[in-house]
Amino acid sequence: MIKRSIFCFIVILLSKSIMSQSVLSQNDSIKNNLDEIIITATKTKRILSSIPLNASIIKKEEIERTSATRLTDVINEELGLMTVSDFGGGEGIQIQGLDSEYTLVLIDNQPLIGRSAGTLDLNRISVGNIKQIEIVRGASSSLYGNEALAGVINIITEEPANGFNADISGSYETHNTIDNNFSLGYKSQKFTSSLFVNTFSSDGYDLDETDELNTVNEFKNITTQLKLGYDLNDKFTISINSRYYNQIIDNIASITLSGETNISEKNINLKMNHKTKKFNTDLEIYFNSFYGDEFLDDQNGNRFSESFYDQTLIKPEIKSIYEISDKNNIIVGIGNRYESLDRTYFDIKPKQNSPFIYFQYDYRPLEKINLLFGGRYDKFDEYKSQISPKFSGIFEFDDNNLVKISTGYGFKAPDFRQLYFNFSNSTIGYSVIGYNVVNDVMSQLIDEGQILNIVVPLEEFDNSLSPESSFSVNIGFETSFLKNFKFSGNFFNNSTRNLIDYRVIANKTNGQNVFSYYNINEVSTYGVEIETKYKPNNNFKISLGYQLLYAYDLDARKAFDNGEVFARLTPVSSAFRLKKSDYFGLYNRSRHMAIFKINYNNLENKFNSSLRLRYRSKYGLYDSNSNNYLDKYDEFVNGYFTANVSLNKLINQRISLSAGIENIFNYFDRQNISNLSGRIYFLRAKYNLK
Repeated sequence: MIKRSIFCFIVILLSKSIMSQSVLSQNDSIKNNLDEIIITATKTKRILSSIPLNASIIKKEEIERTSATRLTDVINEELGLMTVSDFGGGEGIQIQGLDSEYTLVLIDNQPLIGRSAGTLDLNRISVGNIKQIEIVRGASSSLYGNEALAGVINIITEEPANGFNADISGSYETHNTIDNNFSLGYKSQKFTSSLFVNTFSSDGYDLDETDELNTVNEFKNITTQLKLGYDLNDKFTISINSRYYNQIIDNIASITLSGETNISEKNINLKMNHKTKKFNTDLEIYFNSFYGDEFLDDQNGNRFSESFYDQTLIKPEIKSIYEISDKNNIIVGIGNRYESLDRTYFDIKPKQNSPFIYFQYDYRPLEKINLLFGGRYDKFDEYKSQISPKFSGIFEFDDNNLVKISTGYGFKAPDFRQLYFNFSNSTIGYSVIGYNVVNDVMSQLIDEGQILNIVVPLEEFDNSLSPESSFSVNIGFETSFLKNFKFSGNFFNNSTRNLIDYRVIANKTNGQNVFSYYNINEVSTYGVEIETKYKPNNNFKISLGYQLLYAYDLDARKAFDNGEVFARLTPVSSAFRLKKSDYFGLYNRSRHMAIFKINYNNLENKFNSSLRLRYRSKYGLYDSNSNNYLDKYDEFVNGYFTANVSLNKLINQRISLSAGIENIFNYFDRQNISNLSGRIYFLRAKYNLK
């Protein structure tokens, strides 16, 4: 009843205001926001609408309007982006049908680490001090190298305003979830400083009370960020940006087993910038450390299990921009990426030293044409070095119509887990071995009499495991054929080769298997993204976005086409041959996705509201008929709608209040969707101390 009342109230409010004000403002147009500056796409400051890439910006105003607290809340409301949960409870991002391990995530232009199983958990990131989120879709290794196979997400944090400024905010929502922020900043003619502190805690929740486990365990974390900058003169500046994150999770594995998970992340970036009339040069030294450990004890306090994960990244880089003219420039960068990892189930502490060099030519031959040429070389010791080219172009017919095309190469090098893992499950008895240590570990298992027979000849592991690679194409257009209506579309295609998967390489005498990693052939994801934006007057903004996605394993399609795949409707029914049209595609991909938003802003009454609806069509999580493929006879997670509403009111110059509901329709799926806990109510307050 509460859900229906609030939803009807919002619809009536929006409808009444549209009817009363649309007649007065039909001539208002959607203005190009010239302050929408993006850095991530080209590593230079560019107006978003002028770049020849599939990129977008989520600005601070939009984040505040939704009253979001974590990065996952924001990403889930962006067209073409989707957060998906992994087996460990973390949430990663899926772009254009490519998994989260292929998306590079940056904070203030520097990479985050800590992907224990490929997923970088976006819940680690508070949005309390975010200025904007910059998103580049498509392979971006020509500038960013490893992990940018699907795209890049760059979280840009705020810089302090002139003088002294400070604010404090707090929020409370369902599940006793509490989020508090404190910001303090000062800026003078030569000196800038800012401090941000966020605390976030929750009692967690349990979607299935019939088992002994919580869906999300109780946790608490803290984030602090300190930024300092000083202008030595008109040409030379120096700055330090440091961030610390710590999280403690109360683990409950069963009635008899409980423990704790502790995660900490520390990073610091020293940057020196020198500017002349023609050159703009940055020297940066970045250090990032990620540490996690967890344990489980039995009822008597005896240690049942424990593990740890300790990763370090050091990345010095120098980048110089040469302004050939007002319209053309060249970027050249050189650096080195040193990475090490020490973790449970590793016999060694692997290290990787990866020097790199890149360039980009930003060329405007005519006023309405802009071209980008670029490339990067990354050298590796453990596997093949990579060359990553890129070409992009944009053609502006006039102020209201343009087309753009972007092509690029992306890659992801094998991670340390895929190369050096050495794990044997003590309860079930299977083993997982990293590619580079197969020969040594298998020799040991053979000597111990654990191997029954070898399935894959060990000679196949003499060559290096190849990096995963992708060639992406994005072709888009934008048009404003009405003054207050904007329409855009984008076709995308990602052809990905050498994907790394696991397979059985030997059978053990205990009836279990030995697994290792290998390169498979090709995966293709392609589709269309369409978005419309309508501004009937100065108070309302309405947007509708839709994505059509096809994601296939091309070898699987070939097997279906050749009639090599069979299925059973029940375990006892006869098997029948499947057709090519029966193949659905890759796991955890939805064919259809849609997002609808209505934003209302009343400047006179200092009030705004936002209603957002999101649809995700059905998808499959596993093969339920035991033919190793996802076909239309498998079990699927049903398609579903979610809706969020938020109301924001500025009480005076210092105080603002927000309230709202997430997941209005109270949708949840106990078995398949762990990041939807049902309807959530929230109340937030912010106080400006300046």
